[in-house]
Amino acid sequence: MMFKVKKLIILAIVALVLLIPLMSGAEGTHINVITVSDSINPGTAEFIEKAVKTSEEDGSACLVIQLDTPGGLVTSMKKIVKTILNSKVPIVVYVSPSGAQAASAGTMITLAAHIAAMAPGTNIGAAHPVGPGGKDVQKTMSEKIVNDLVAFTKSIAAQRKRNLKWVEKAIRKSESITASEALKLKVIDLIAKDMDELVEKIDGRKVKLINRTIVLRVKGLPRTVIKETFRDRILRTLSDPNIAYILMMIGLAGLYFELAHPGAILPGVVGGISLILAFFAFQTLPVNYAGFLLIALAIIFFILEIKVTSYGMLSIAGVISLVLGSLMIFPAKEDYLRVSYQVLVPTVVGVSIFFVAVASLAFKAQIAKPKTGSLGLIGEVGEVMEIRDSRIKIFVHGEIWNGECEAPVRVGDRVRVVDVKNLKLIVEKI
Repeated sequence: MMFKVKKLIILAIVALVLLIPLMSGAEGTHINVITVSDSINPGTAEFIEKAVKTSEEDGSACLVIQLDTPGGLVTSMKKIVKTILNSKVPIVVYVSPSGAQAASAGTMITLAAHIAAMAPGTNIGAAHPVGPGGKDVQKTMSEKIVNDLVAFTKSIAAQRKRNLKWVEKAIRKSESITASEALKLKVIDLIAKDMDELVEKIDGRKVKLINRTIVLRVKGLPRTVIKETFRDRILRTLSDPNIAYILMMIGLAGLYFELAHPGAILPGVVGGISLILAFFAFQTLPVNYAGFLLIALAIIFFILEIKVTSYGMLSIAGVISLVLGSLMIFPAKEDYLRVSYQVLVPTVVGVSIFFVAVASLAFKAQIAKPKTGSLGLIGEVGEVMEIRDSRIKIFVHGEIWNGECEAPVRVGDRVRVVDVKNLKLIVEKI
């Protein structure tokens, strides 16, 4: 009997030792907080990934992602979701402040969080996928994409024990709901008006991580805001279609100026760097390359204007091609994925004037009368300085030349150069 009791005690101790790591309080010394208030793009994904890694290494009790996004790229969203699901530290996604949203890709990120919270006056949903240009994709392809995204999101929701039926509606029917409706439908875990209330409400909650279950102990812990690094800001800025468009136009303008005036160097260097940055941004944006080709065609027209006498027709064709290409290059419906008209119109007007002006200057330079050498003397006016027999000395262009004139002239007469033969000026009397 004693042996059985001892055996039970030993088993109980072993079980307790095994359960303690699986059901323990968070040992963090602080709360990390980041703010994501932009579209979901590669820059955003890298920033969140770095914040999670930092939180795992610096002893943070949890990471709060304060989210406000209209959506973004599916590839970037999946990268963020994967990071959250495999995090060793609890992730709290807090859709805040009031008026914020977790739309499209933001919906999946919120669902993936260990604790999903929203502020009053926020909304979540409208997660139906769109094509690369922001347009609805063809029916067969659309069904494949939607089904894949539904399966992906439902697996996340099932893991977090959230409402699977609503998740499917959000993707298939673009359904969007308020914070109170999300709480009622068990899409999120709680509503908090501010960060203080959020911390108070998540304190004591059980959170299931990859290999253990912990109890959050965050009440009274200091908060550390993780800010974007310079590199993060650069990546996020380049993902803005307005910036990408401006960089492309600067790049093309610089290269065009270098081709029109070889040897300038600086415009070519600036243009090359700007184009490389623009192409990097294009990898993160839905780009219609027909629009890009039209813009490139416009540059070709402007260059030909220098070489071919078209009386302005090539410049007009270049401006038309530039306008059409600028309208087509980012055709997305969503504002955050296309160029703003406040940026597009001034840029197109300014760049068109620049191209036309450079082409005009280059054309005038080609047809202009030479300013130096013997050809540069033709048409110049000089003065007769000396007459000896049939030879005369003419002062022109700051120099004294030998010359001849069919009409009789006297010293002091003004003459015009009509030709240069064997270093002798042929002149006519004025």
